[in-house]
Amino acid sequence: MNIRELSNNEEIINFLNQNSYEYVKVGITDIDGVLRGKYMHVQKFIKSLKEGFGFCDVIFGWDSADDLYGYTSAENKDVLSGWKTGYPDVKVQIIPSSGRIIPFEKETPFFLCELEEPEICPRGILNKILKKYQEKGLTAKASFEYEFFLFKESPSSIREKKFTNLIPFTPGMFGYSVLRSSVESDFYQKILSMCSTMDMQLEGLHTETGPGVIEGAISYDEAMISADKATLFKTFMKVLAQKNNLIANFMAKWSENYPGQSGHIHCSIWDKSNKPIFTDETNNSFSEDFKFFIGGLQKYMREFCVLLAPTVNSYQRLTPGAWAPISLTWGIENRTVGFRAIPGNPQSQRIENRLPGADANPYLALAAMLGAGLLGIKEKILPSASTDNNAYFLNLQENMQTPKNLKEASSLFKNSQSAQELFGDRFVKHFSATRDWEYLQFKRSKKPFHSKKISYWELNRYFEII
Repeated sequence: MNIRELSNNEEIINFLNQNSYEYVKVGITDIDGVLRGKYMHVQKFIKSLKEGFGFCDVIFGWDSADDLYGYTSAENKDVLSGWKTGYPDVKVQIIPSSGRIIPFEKETPFFLCELEEPEICPRGILNKILKKYQEKGLTAKASFEYEFFLFKESPSSIREKKFTNLIPFTPGMFGYSVLRSSVESDFYQKILSMCSTMDMQLEGLHTETGPGVIEGAISYDEAMISADKATLFKTFMKVLAQKNNLIANFMAKWSENYPGQSGHIHCSIWDKSNKPIFTDETNNSFSEDFKFFIGGLQKYMREFCVLLAPTVNSYQRLTPGAWAPISLTWGIENRTVGFRAIPGNPQSQRIENRLPGADANPYLALAAMLGAGLLGIKEKILPSASTDNNAYFLNLQENMQTPKNLKEASSLFKNSQSAQELFGDRFVKHFSATRDWEYLQFKRSKKPFHSKKISYWELNRYFEII
């Protein structure tokens, strides 16, 4: 039996016993989207499958560098995990349908988990939004595409070099290169094989513009499954790279010399009859719901932007002329806008959200997009006129511009009544507090090692782990 066909506890237990597994690996994403986990003995895993298990809530009480949010109670009082609570265990549930086999760990089974209480769990936040769709008889489908740089370096060498003079996987600016992907086909084939084995198949894989940069587009699926795949792809792409004497970088922008790295999200909505609602079948054009969804993105994505651009470095990417948007404009097949409308047959007609960087937490980025779109449908918000030219040159009101930095984005989110209603007041306070902390650590940092636009602090903090 294929592990991806398992859907309940009994099937999983039979599968583990039949294959004589001794250990299973489990993982749960923290606020930053970093997958945290451990090996569990199979008997402990089986017990936990039935009853859940305790996981220290510190993974929601520290940042990506394992620094605890606010040593004193005076700092970050809105963070739900902290010294004030003593970092207790919280109940975690294993997701039976999430099983994979890790191909390069002696065929070790791997399962994703989520918090039993979803208040600050990224996967739980996305599930909260998806339930709102279910209440309206709707389902969401999505796909993620990631750009990431590869270097002939190691976790040790990048630090020894202080992130300078790094050797790229391949030289030069050579987007969509058949030469590069053919010469390096052994590694490309390893990526494709890993993704197929772990059920996160790629729709496409190609070089992008920049030395050693690659783009992988993950095939679309139901929204939650798609976010699971994106989370697994980011983690295990880094694993595969390091196992092949490379290091993969998913920062929003690691160098001012090259375009940033995106984490674009493609999305479509379907009704209870499994018909797409973004198409007006009478004339095969965009439907009213499609326009309302876009309207919701335009109205609310500025307030929710911190979920798509969650690091100090995120805002280095959102700059003019670098293949990343700076506005909440939309247009048909326009890659300078925030929201690209992609026409086609009813099954393929969709919206591409070009705001997220590769550094975003997939669950939270997708929750933000779907939440804003749902509000648009609910409130029947009409969008602006579509943008057919270069959106970078438009003179727009502030409410149509992306936030300038993490501090501004966090403040907008914290004070958003719509965010509190969608995601929950406690999550909004918690997440905003973690972003305020992130910005504060940047401002407190010593003078960067080198005086380039991308600071040493950003590289040291985000290069490997985000």
